[in-house]
This record gives sequence, C-alpha cells and structure tokens, in this order.
Amino acid sequence: MTTFPDVFTEMAVLLLFAAAVGAIGVRLRQPLIVAFIAVGIMVGPSLLGWVSANDQIDLLAKFGITLLLFVVGLNLDLHIIRTMGPVALATGLGQVIFTSVIGYLIGYAFGMTPVTALYVAVALTFSSTIIIVKLLSDKREVDTLHGRIALGFLIVQDLVVVLVMIGLNAFGANGEVSLSQAAFTVLVKGVGFLVLVGLAMRYLLPQMLTILARSQELLVLFGIAWGMALAALGVALGLSKEVGAFVAGVSLASTPYRDVLGARLTSVRDFLLLFFFLDLGARLDLGLLGAQLLESLVFSVFVLVGNPLIVMIIMGLLGYRSRTGFLAGLTVAQISEFSLILGALGISLGHISPETMGLITLVGLITISVSTYMIVYSHPLYERLSPWLRIFERRQPHREATKDSQRMNEAPLVVLFGLGRYGTGIARTLCERGWRVLGVDFNPDLVRAGDAMGYPVRFGDAEDPEYIATLPLERTQWVVSTVRDRHINLSLVHSLRSRGYRGRIAVTAQATGDVAELDRAGADLILVPYEDAARDAADRIVSSESMRTTAPNAQ
Repeated sequence: MTTFPDVFTEMAVLLLFAAAVGAIGVRLRQPLIVAFIAVGIMVGPSLLGWVSANDQIDLLAKFGITLLLFVVGLNLDLHIIRTMGPVALATGLGQVIFTSVIGYLIGYAFGMTPVTALYVAVALTFSSTIIIVKLLSDKREVDTLHGRIALGFLIVQDLVVVLVMIGLNAFGANGEVSLSQAAFTVLVKGVGFLVLVGLAMRYLLPQMLTILARSQELLVLFGIAWGMALAALGVALGLSKEVGAFVAGVSLASTPYRDVLGARLTSVRDFLLLFFFLDLGARLDLGLLGAQLLESLVFSVFVLVGNPLIVMIIMGLLGYRSRTGFLAGLTVAQISEFSLILGALGISLGHISPETMGLITLVGLITISVSTYMIVYSHPLYERLSPWLRIFERRQPHREATKDSQRMNEAPLVVLFGLGRYGTGIARTLCERGWRVLGVDFNPDLVRAGDAMGYPVRFGDAEDPEYIATLPLERTQWVVSTVRDRHINLSLVHSLRSRGYRGRIAVTAQATGDVAELDRAGADLILVPYEDAARDAADRIVSSESMRTTAPNAQ
C-alpha cells in the first residue's frame, strides 16, 4: 500500500491519475463513468492501495450526490410532476414488483435460502439514480419525455429504498420498534417536511431570490446551501439526503432563476461526482467477486434484459411509443449503489454472508458498466432493434399523439436576449405579429415583470454556454441578442453553433466595425440600432415626401 505525506498530496495524485485515465477513455471513446469507476478500483485496496483518505472522499462524494439531485429537481416543476406522476408510479412499482418476484425465484432455483434470495432479489430492483441522471444530463436528455418518465420512476424507487431500509432496521431491532410504527413515523415526518418546504416556496423563497439574484455569486451560494440544508434535514428525518436534495431543487424549479442555477452548478456537480465514482470503485472487494460467477452472470443478464422489458410493456400498455419505452427502460438496466448498501446492512444484521455480498457487488459492476454503454448508444441501439420492438406499442399511442399534433401547430419561437427598450420593442412587435417570444435577461426586476409583458421571461446569461444548453433550441426558429457587447455576442454565436443549433441567429453590433467579425462568426443577421433607426427614419422621410409631391398629380 502506497502512503502519501498528507491528504492534500493524496488528493492531488488521485485527481491527476483520474484525469489521465479519463483522457485515455475519451481517446478510446469510452464513457467517463466507466473510466472513473476503473480508477476507483485501481487506486483501491485491491490493487494500488493509494486511498487512505476515505472519509474525505466519502464527504466529497456526498456533496456531489446532493448537488446532482438538487440540479435534477431544478429541472422539474410541479406541473411536470403532476403529469408524469401516474406513469412514474405505475412503471416504478411495476418494475420493483416484477424484479423482486422473478429475482427471488432465480435465487431460490440456485439453492439460496429464502432470506438470501430475498436480499438478492430486492437488491436487483434498485437502479442508480446518480449514474442515470449523470448520463442523461451529459446527453441533454433529462428534459425529454423519456428522461422525465425515467426520473419519475427512479424517484419512486428511491422512496421504496427508504421503506426497505426502515423495514430491515426495524426487523433487526429485536422487536424494539415495529415496522408499522417506523413507517408511520417516517410518513408523518415526510408530510411535515413537504409542508415546511411548501410554506417556504410560498412566502420566503420568491422575495429572497429576487434580492439574491442581484449578485450571481450569492445566488449560486444560496442554491448550494439550500440544497445541502434540505438534504441534511432529509437525513435527520429518516428520508435520505437524495430525497431532501431533490425536494430542494423542486422548490426552486418554478422560479425564473432555475436555469442559471443549474447551468452554474453543472461544473461543480461533475467535479464532485468524480469522488462518488472513485469511492464506489475503491470500496469494491475484488477478493469476493469470483465466488459465484455463474449466478452473477445470470442475474446480470436478467437485470440488463428483464428490467427494460417490463418497463416497455407497462409503458406500451399506458399508450406510449416503443421508442419512448425503450429509451426509458434502458435506465433501469443496472443495480444501484443502494444495492451495495443493502448488502452491507444484511451482513451487519447477520442475514447474508460475505459471499452473497460479493455476488451483489459483481452484478453491480457488470450491470453498471454494460448499461452505461447501452444508454450512451441508446439511439443507434433502438434503430437496430426497432423492427422487433413494435409489439410493445399500441396501434394508437395516444399519450404522445396529442403532444405531437400540438407541437406541429405551434407558432414560430424566438429566444430574445436583452429586454431593454430596444429588445422590448422587438419582442412586442413580434408578439403582435403572431410569433412566440421567450425573453431572457440578467436583470431580476425585468424577470419579475415578465408576466406583465405578455410573454415568458427567464433569468439567464447569454455568455454562459451551460445556460444555452437549457434553452428549447430544437423548437426555436430565431435566437436574437439585443446585447451590444461584441464578446458576449461572439460567445453566444459560438455556443449555439457548437451545440448544433440549426435555426437563425441575429445579434446586435455597437458599431459598424463589429459587423464583419460577427458575420464571420456565423450570425445570420446583424442589427446596428442607431444606423438601422437612422436608415428607417430616412426611408420614412423620403417616402413621406414622395407621397406629398405626387398627391397633387394624383388629383
């Protein structure tokens, strides 16, 4: 085992090693998640033995998980939760029941005791919310239909995890606390938690965020603090930090500042999540992995194939297309870090053996690695399998047909940056001519007055590439910037083109000298307000004079 002079040096070496392995993975076109888990295994006690600062890495990993679920909550509002609730509940519970029953039967067929088979079956039901959301975020698919549905049933799974943990702890308490008492206590605490957050959303957060938004650094600091605080409160109430952080994000999702918060926290989240994957890999005990290889392979195939199939069947019956069911189903094709926690709890209670823990660990390693590739390449995979997937789709997939027809009838959408006098005038004229406008400005007072303007207004920064990714670019015909800063407009054009935006871009130039550079950058239309206004005024004068001089002749 290698020792380092201090924790700081150890962290520096781990980061350099992770960066090097990650670069090799990117070069080989491999998902970074797989590369980082491999780094954790290599630096863990089974191989290089570099990790001694387990507490520090674990703390940073918890911060990363909290920020991840907080950002996920930011991307949802109460309307989405209401609309996705039924399918999320049906799919989540259906998958949990199916996997538990079939998994138990497979374990029993391998000669496991009923208790061991039950532990393994329950461990197979949980999918990794952290890994799935990270993959969907990287692919910009969290806000898609299948992404929202997947997130919904992953949250249902997390709630089931909480109930299972309560049951096991009550079962292992030698009758001191009954299962019904423990469940009722957590239910009461959960309802109280939601009521408290609801009151904050109604009376505290709107006014506070308006004040904080005057300083972007302060707004981001508050977002992190709010997410961490509710995550800690969730742990104190027995709900888990994931549930607390998710609720914290949802509480800010209906505010106009959610996109800026999500964009600014993305880099911090990704950095901290590195420690989660390092911690996950470093905790794997390779000495236990080969004891039950055949059983591990069978259970892995069951998770990789069976879980997506049951999701596709349920979603097909509910009226969704096979493509949506397939893409959502792939997100449950692995087991979770909660499965490893469940196994560790089973060992501590004396319910299962270390060999069973090795079985769960190996299934986790196989399914997480393989499902990562399945999700990364989900669209090409669907194209190859689509002829055989039609059986999971109704003749009339009514859940999506209505959305498609409504989208076809929508008016053209313009995203307009800058709502000063010039931008407001452009927006008002476009609305009068039947165009839909989405305003974006960095002034919180203008954002608050958005409803009075007659079109939605978001709080955002045209120079932030991560914020640009939150916009509905696939439905946007024009992106218009009335900001007169050349650097901001160049950054906006570059961000839009680098993300594959195929619509048209109009930017504003402060002077004619900026026009050529903005044109080379890829702008389709360049507005020069004073010159445009002067030209328009001159045209109107000439036109008016021409009409006056020709009027007598006409008579």
